[in-house]
Amino acid sequence: MTHAKPRHLLAIADLTADGMLGLLDLAAAIKADPRHPRYSQSMTGKTLGMVFDKPSTRTRISFEVAMNQLGGSALLMDRQQSQLGRGETVADTARTLSRFLDGIMMRTFGHGIITELASHATIPVINGLTDLAHPCQALADLLTVREKFGRLRGVAMAYVGDGNNVAHSLMQAAARAGMDMRVATPKGYGPDPGQVRLAHEAARAEGGRLTLGHDPDTAARGAQALYTDVWTSMGQEAEQAERRHAFAGFQINAELMAQAAPDAVFMHCLPAHRGEEVSAEVMDGPRSVVFDQAENRLHAQKAVLFRLLGGDAR
Repeated sequence: MTHAKPRHLLAIADLTADGMLGLLDLAAAIKADPRHPRYSQSMTGKTLGMVFDKPSTRTRISFEVAMNQLGGSALLMDRQQSQLGRGETVADTARTLSRFLDGIMMRTFGHGIITELASHATIPVINGLTDLAHPCQALADLLTVREKFGRLRGVAMAYVGDGNNVAHSLMQAAARAGMDMRVATPKGYGPDPGQVRLAHEAARAEGGRLTLGHDPDTAARGAQALYTDVWTSMGQEAEQAERRHAFAGFQINAELMAQAAPDAVFMHCLPAHRGEEVSAEVMDGPRSVVFDQAENRLHAQKAVLFRLLGGDAR
């Protein structure tokens, strides 16, 4: 089956179901044989610019290593050390970088920033994280689930915690894969209604299921994957005490894992705060696949780079 080559990857909603599953197949193939010349030489002579407005460990290192292992190179660009930090417009930056680079990966706050960058760039733009979406993480997550269970369709996943960017992309991806996605958040901290609507539409089209609620036990019951994220994301530090109070009872611990399926795994996008959204017992226990997820960021992003920057046109 052929898959349409996306111009940018700003959100999972940019992908069709077939396109997303095709990326997962490609990621698995690259992971299985990373030294094959088709992959290891696919980015020869190509450069990815990486623009960061937020701190990063996994995103920066995985993209840099990915470009290197695909035969290309990556350049780090910090807003505060560039003309962006002195008032140059996003549009002018996009036009300029398009003359130098083969692709741009950006990690920023408002999603409008990256959509503006993409609208003026003449090269592919990849969302490394915005306040609205984290598509590369969701691809790595589904790659991990498929590795653990041999399939995606029908697999039940419970996301417990903040209805944030990770939850948004995970809902969109799970819906396109025909999964049974349950989201449990404290009242007032649910996912964006527009993102929910898009996920429901995709779930209906692909035979998946999306359920939203406020009870972690109900969401976790019989689930094969329990997923959480930090209660206070970057940029929300002033709300930390308020959020810790609101999220009491939403920790994934041994008691909540006991509600899940016997073969259930624990998932987290990292970094994790043991004793808050997850107990140390679960985070460091035998059912945790968090470092498999972290590794799969590398493989999933190689697939994105290969597809967007033209490696599969060979």
